[in-house]
Amino acid sequence: MRKATYKQAGVNIDRGEEFVDKINRIVKKTHGKQVLSSLSGFGSIFFLKGYKNPILVSSADGVGTKMVLADLVKRYDGVGIDAVAMNVDDVLAMGAQPLFFLDYLACGQIDLKVAVEIIKSVAKGCSQAGCSLIGGETAEMPGFYKKGQFELVGFAVGVLEKGKIIDGAHVRPGDKILGLPSSGLHSNGFSLARKVLFKDAGTDQEKIKILKTKDKKLGKSWSDALLEPTRIYTKSVLPLIKSDIEISGIAHITGGGLMRNIKRILPEGCQAQIFRNKWKVPSLFMRLKELGNITKEEMFKVFNMGIGMVLIVPPQEEKRALTYFDRNKEKVFSIGIVKKGGRKVIIN
Repeated sequence: MRKATYKQAGVNIDRGEEFVDKINRIVKKTHGKQVLSSLSGFGSIFFLKGYKNPILVSSADGVGTKMVLADLVKRYDGVGIDAVAMNVDDVLAMGAQPLFFLDYLACGQIDLKVAVEIIKSVAKGCSQAGCSLIGGETAEMPGFYKKGQFELVGFAVGVLEKGKIIDGAHVRPGDKILGLPSSGLHSNGFSLARKVLFKDAGTDQEKIKILKTKDKKLGKSWSDALLEPTRIYTKSVLPLIKSDIEISGIAHITGGGLMRNIKRILPEGCQAQIFRNKWKVPSLFMRLKELGNITKEEMFKVFNMGIGMVLIVPPQEEKRALTYFDRNKEKVFSIGIVKKGGRKVIIN
């Protein structure tokens, strides 16, 4: 009788160890002095310093169905940045500085070239966020994932001083709403985007053809437009958080768009009014709206519409905040105001 082995079942432990060896140098490039080594390697150790009363802020999120498109065109150079961004931008929205990140990469079978490319992208995202990639897990699960199919999620931890939490509790009527541009869809709304693009595509080959086709109105292929990595806002916003400029609230515009994410940081009795004419919605969003015959309300509920992060500041701080961004050559738009009213977001 033939003896069963793990390798015959589809899991190659040796290949997994080879993968760890290949990414070891990539991962260590993101480490600072606060990352401590450990003989066992069962857990990662991070030394926290420089805070009197530290508060830790954590987030867990993934790339979502954007990974479906990456799998189709075999392009993974940006998905790691997406995974980092979705987490560190959430942490930043609480006023915290991202400290470290851990990834979870799952697949049907480890493809060393692809897996290394993904981790390189994760490390690049960590460098953009100024945090360390201190660990992770690679799960080879044949029978659960198809060959050539990957899933990527992550976990981030940030820190801030007690009493410095930015959660919207101090938002008041009269506050100004500032919007920082997104780099594209980021990592949300892809189920709707795929429904629009692939409505007449039955096979993977038909979908790949669509993705690689250059759209005249976009000036680029759909894969280039949709797989643009999520913007990481740490280096743009963290210095402002640490300055003496008061910030009432920060919203990371993810699933739910401007409508639902700004609402999350509004206290009772406060209503956000957003003025649509204060920024130009990128052509990618308008093209999806056109192709899918999507209503304006639905667009603003699903997509970020060109605004990836929102800052709410007291009226007397608006000019100082705008001057800060202008001085640092950061594009920012004054897109709205907080008024008295029911707790909701109105797009004018």
